[in-house]
Amino acid sequence: MLSFLVFLSSGLFLGWSLGANDGANLFGTAVGTKMVKFRTAAIISSIFVTLGAVIAGSGTTETINKLGHINAIAGAFMVVFAAALTIYWMTKARISVSTSQAIVGAIIGWNIYSARPTDYSLLTTIAGTWIFCPILSAIFAIILYFFTKIVLKWCKISLIRQDCYIRIGLILAGAFAAYALGANNIANVMGVFTGSNMLNALPLPFGLSLSPTQVLFLIGGIAISVGIFTYSKATMNAVGRDIMQMSPTAAWIVVVAQSLVLFVFASPNLHNFLISHNLPAIPLVPVSSSQAVIGAVMGIGLLKGGNGINWKLIGRIIIGWVATPAIATLVCYISLFVLANVFNLTVYN
Repeated sequence: MLSFLVFLSSGLFLGWSLGANDGANLFGTAVGTKMVKFRTAAIISSIFVTLGAVIAGSGTTETINKLGHINAIAGAFMVVFAAALTIYWMTKARISVSTSQAIVGAIIGWNIYSARPTDYSLLTTIAGTWIFCPILSAIFAIILYFFTKIVLKWCKISLIRQDCYIRIGLILAGAFAAYALGANNIANVMGVFTGSNMLNALPLPFGLSLSPTQVLFLIGGIAISVGIFTYSKATMNAVGRDIMQMSPTAAWIVVVAQSLVLFVFASPNLHNFLISHNLPAIPLVPVSSSQAVIGAVMGIGLLKGGNGINWKLIGRIIIGWVATPAIATLVCYISLFVLANVFNLTVYN
């Protein structure tokens, strides 16, 4: 048990890195437009990201495990550590990147090192979401923009009341975004540890209990929360103000759009509903909240002509998206070699 907890430390590091980086996507636009204080945003994010992880985190975890079934705890430690290190470097550079891309790159590094085959069909599906995710978010944002514009014009709400409603809307949207982030991205943080989980079930009041996997996800959710509190403020400002100056209404639209994207890629009920009605199913895949929020911002920006978008920053972020999986793959491969040959640890069976 002690060795498991030691190896789990890399998951805590990745959870912290995810919170530090992706916390910007939950309330970055709200904080950047001065509609919500950072402390308020951090508290709400922490509560709901943990709830999302514990209640609805199992769907995307299956997909991550299919991509690479990591069968040694030391190997799982290094896969997650390589992803966390990559995310940390990008966060230090103030580039909002994808944790999903980092963990996928690290898993591929493990597959290469252990000479295990990679499911390229699944990898193609996951990589396809990296393109589809920001596009879908932009579409949601454009639809919401027109819908909101019609509602505000029809209701004829005063500016003071409108400001109050938007502030409440940003808080509710941020809470939904945090829940969706926890449900969708906890697989990135703790998914590779589920096969070697040594934690026990946790009894709760009123006859309830958390399964060992849910306890694992709870620990991951807490790590994400710590990252949000301690290191996400600078990235929130980057997402909320630097990409494009936005009105409070546009900020609300961005948060709702990216929340919907995260939710549809994490909902087993929606996935099963589409299959049962012979419709194309949306894959249960951990997607990037960074890509979703930036896609939504760009959707609104393009709708307004594109002149207000900081294309230079967008270019840096896209470079980060391309570099992240490649760096994570290389870091993981080298780290596994060191772990196996210098420390004589078993990184695969």
